[in-house]
This record gives sequence, C-alpha cells and structure tokens, in this order.
Amino acid sequence: MPVSAEPTAAPPRDEAELEERLSRPTPALTRLLATVPGDLIVLGAGGKMGPSLARMARRADPGRRVIAVSRWSDRAAAAALEAEGVETIGADLLDPRALAALPDTPNVVFMAGQKFGTSGNPSSTWAMNAAVPAFVAERYAGARTVVFSTGNVYALTSPERGGSKESDAPAPVGEYAYSCLARERIFTAAGARHTTPLSIVRLNYAHDLRYGVLTDLALRVARGEPVNLAMGFVNVIWQGDANAIALAALARAATPEPFIVNVAGTETHRVADLARALGDRLGVAPVFEGEEGNDALLSDASRMRTILDHPLMPVETLLDWVAAWIRAGGHLLGKPTSFEKRDGRF
Repeated sequence: MPVSAEPTAAPPRDEAELEERLSRPTPALTRLLATVPGDLIVLGAGGKMGPSLARMARRADPGRRVIAVSRWSDRAAAAALEAEGVETIGADLLDPRALAALPDTPNVVFMAGQKFGTSGNPSSTWAMNAAVPAFVAERYAGARTVVFSTGNVYALTSPERGGSKESDAPAPVGEYAYSCLARERIFTAAGARHTTPLSIVRLNYAHDLRYGVLTDLALRVARGEPVNLAMGFVNVIWQGDANAIALAALARAATPEPFIVNVAGTETHRVADLARALGDRLGVAPVFEGEEGNDALLSDASRMRTILDHPLMPVETLLDWVAAWIRAGGHLLGKPTSFEKRDGRF
C-alpha cells in the first residue's frame, strides 16, 4: 500500500483546511516543475478540481505566473484564488474572441469539459468536449499542454486484470465517453500538426471530501439508502495526489504522439468492502442491492507512478476523512459521481 506523507494527519476541519490539503505541493513536484519554466494557464479552472490545481501550481513556484480561466459563475472561488496570487480571467471558451484575448503562455492545463447533462443535452456536451478542444489546440499551438480526459474512454475490465492500460484500444460507451475520445483525437491531430508537446491525463475518480465515490457511498450508508453493486469495483485517488501528478505530466509532454497516463488509485477496491468500511466508521450497517458485476471501469496506474516520486494517500486515511466529514456535516457539492452507471449515460 502507498505510504502517506501524513499517515497520522487529522481530518480537515473545514473547507479552508481542506483546500490547503488539496493544494499542498510536495518537494518532488516543486523540483519537477522547476524543469518546466514559464507562465501557466489553466483553462476550465472553475470546476471541482481546477481551483486546487491552480493553487498547487502557484504554491509549488510562487514566482510563476498562474492564470485560471473560467466563466466563474462562483465569484467567491475566483476571489479565493486571487487572494493567493493566482490571476483569474472570466471567459467563455466557446467564444473565439474571448479565447483569442487570453494571454499567451508556454504552459497550458486544459480542464474544460462537460459530463453531467450529456443525455439531456448531447449537443452541448459535444460542443464543450470536442469543439472547444479544437479552438484551444489552435490558439495555444506549440504550448506545452496537459489535457484532462477520462478513464471512461476504456472498456469495462475484470478486476483480476488490474484495470485498463494506456496501450489498450479505446472502447467508449455513450456520448460522453465518445466526446472525450474526440477531445483526445483533436488535440493529438493538432499537436502533430503544430509540434505541440502533449500529455493526456485519463482521470478515474479523483476524490475531494465534498464529492467523490466514497462520499457518495458514505451518504447512502448514513441515510440507510441501498448501495447498488452493479459497478462492483472502483479505483479512488485523493484529489491532491491527482493534482500533483497532472501538473507533473507537464514535464512528460511529447510530440508528435502525446504522453498518455492513467491517473487513478493504484489499488482495485470492492464497492461492498468500501461501503462496509464506511459503515463501521459511521456506525451504520450498509444495505446493498443488485448483483455485483464481473467487470468495472478500472484503470491500471502503473505508468502514473513513474512520473513523480509522490507518496499517495492510503485509502484507509481517505475513508477516515470522508467519514469524519460526513459526521461533522461538512459542506457537499451535491454532484454525485454516478460511478455505478454501466451504460455511459450521464
């Protein structure tokens, strides 16, 4: 099991402490980012993960200009970043004029996209997940770029296999997964044309305490709601670890073929076991429904461990923190992961 940097750390007591933990860089990340100099722009920084990633980049190198771009429907999130030295710009990336007006930078992290609402509004999903990448790939041609993607581009695999590898042929299911594969293909084609160094991060269930697979499970257990076992196995990774590895991927960006890396927990966990572990911490026995599937959306994270000497948070610590957060009535984002869905409809 990975060794935690803080094996005995107490759970965050509030969102300020949580944000500090999520954005805390390790010395290894600081050293690695020093090899990738220059300003950094984070596109789509207003989502669940963007603010803490932008903050981590700034903390790792306080002298670096870090620019966070989003429509910023939540101005408080932008103000919090500005207070820590991250510049914020409000822009709709679907507007070519707004995109053209953004500052030039040698480093880009692309996080914009849409998942939920795909089934009800597929055209908007394709616009965000395919059209915006086409615009950005041209606007930032030649800039070292990390592109966020998803493990949903893979087929379901048996837990015995250890998850999909980066070399596996994509096999997306549903419009969301197809549109994310389109994002990858569009960036790759433009990268080869413009000699743009690229890393593609296929993320699989990063976990904040305010959302994530374990938070979904903890809420169901605490409320006495049944836990569906259709997607019977998962990987989970602390969002702070995912932030660090995604930033480290800047140093591995390549052309004409991108560097592709799964960012996911290194262990395969049975959903029923996680629910029981949370139930033990919450003092509630979980209720289950459905049959445990013999395959699941799983990623092999072996390559991820080669790009940064970074101690990952053990799942036992994350279980402790999630249970403590739920018991204390901590703020939740109200954005279930829908990890149990097997049909790709979100």
